[in-house]
Amino acid sequence: MIKKVITISVQLVLTCFCVVEAYGQSDFQNLNLQKLIQRALETNHNAKKADLDVENSNYKIKEIRSATMPQISGTSALNYNPLLQQSALPGDFFGQPGTTILVALGQKWNASAGINVNQIIFNQAVFSGLKAASTTREFYKLNADLTDENIIEQVTSAYYGVMVQRQQLVVLDTTIKNTEKLLTILQTNYQNGLVKKLDVDRISVTFSNLKTRKQQVVNSINLLENQLKFLVGIPLEQSVTFAEIDITAINPQFVQDSISDFSNRLEISMLETQSRLLNYQLKSYQAEYYPTLSLAGNYSYQGLSNDFPIGAETGKANWFDVATIGLSLRVPVFNGFATNSRIQQSKIAIKKMEEDIALAKESMNLAYKNAITQMSNNLLNLSAQKQNMELAEDVYNSTAQNYNTGLTSLTDLLSAENSLTEAQNNYLTELLKYKLAELQVMKSRGQLKSLVK
Repeated sequence: MIKKVITISVQLVLTCFCVVEAYGQSDFQNLNLQKLIQRALETNHNAKKADLDVENSNYKIKEIRSATMPQISGTSALNYNPLLQQSALPGDFFGQPGTTILVALGQKWNASAGINVNQIIFNQAVFSGLKAASTTREFYKLNADLTDENIIEQVTSAYYGVMVQRQQLVVLDTTIKNTEKLLTILQTNYQNGLVKKLDVDRISVTFSNLKTRKQQVVNSINLLENQLKFLVGIPLEQSVTFAEIDITAINPQFVQDSISDFSNRLEISMLETQSRLLNYQLKSYQAEYYPTLSLAGNYSYQGLSNDFPIGAETGKANWFDVATIGLSLRVPVFNGFATNSRIQQSKIAIKKMEEDIALAKESMNLAYKNAITQMSNNLLNLSAQKQNMELAEDVYNSTAQNYNTGLTSLTDLLSAENSLTEAQNNYLTELLKYKLAELQVMKSRGQLKSLVK
């Protein structure tokens, strides 16, 4: 009977009854692992931040792209010259040969309004920056996907923990129920003088210890459930029920000894994207050797007068148009080897990134091998603990039957019950270890998102 208790499905019910206005009560009922993960991906703060990074990268691309578009600006100015700059002119112009005459040129007041236009025709650094910006967006998309994987791992681990703890609670409830029944029988027999008070006291102590142990498990479940709520964005005071699941279902699958294809590992994809970014940075530094060519044009309307407001009196102001169009070519010649130094540093950074990628692949292969080894060990331990549990159950049932017929002592019965409880707890502990090891294998193979499907 106790074995059946281990394998039955469990309904998780939290005892809070507060209702959150943002969601209907039905939104928090019958939540399975897939629903919990989906909700976590929608509400988790880290996931939202990762999505904002992707959105921000789109604007970064637009910012860099703007450098290839015409740069248009308007200008206006009003200046007053209380002291006009003087120029030295030969006196010959004024009928005073051999002398120098100082003449103030210009007007006291001048005003202008105009528009300037600049257009890059060729700038290799800007073009490299555009490619780098697009790659940056890819990097942040990968980072968002990796954040989702981390959330899936955390939610699944917490979910398995809750499931196993609930199974332990079911085991304790069954043991407490049987112990309470035995205590009632012994108390009746004691009143009838059929058993000693010592036997009643021993069962009472066992019963009290079981209730204390149950409260500890309940507290542990509350902590795990609160952690799970936090991960999936459910208010801690919200009442929640979880879908039924048979946590004891084990389906071992064949896995290869090592990883040869890392295309599913987002960490490698991110490192490779960073390597591409470093190559674009190298090209950007190399572009400093290239000339740059741009087109510039401006138009302005200017007015000069000795009186203000300018043009208030007809004939006392001079207004005229000014316009220029030109090409600007900049050719770098020598900057003290600064560009070459940046290029060499960039090449070294690329080589370091190549080493990082190689190290990451080796580390992931090691982690994968360790994970499948751990899973295999846990599977063996789980099988052994299951056999121990079944044997302990047989021993308990036989001992209980013999005790009821007076063929064995209460000491033997309590010992058999303790052995059964310990075997059940050991089995559940190994079950959780196996589930977590299985999760690590899925992570190593880049298959965590399959839990959402």
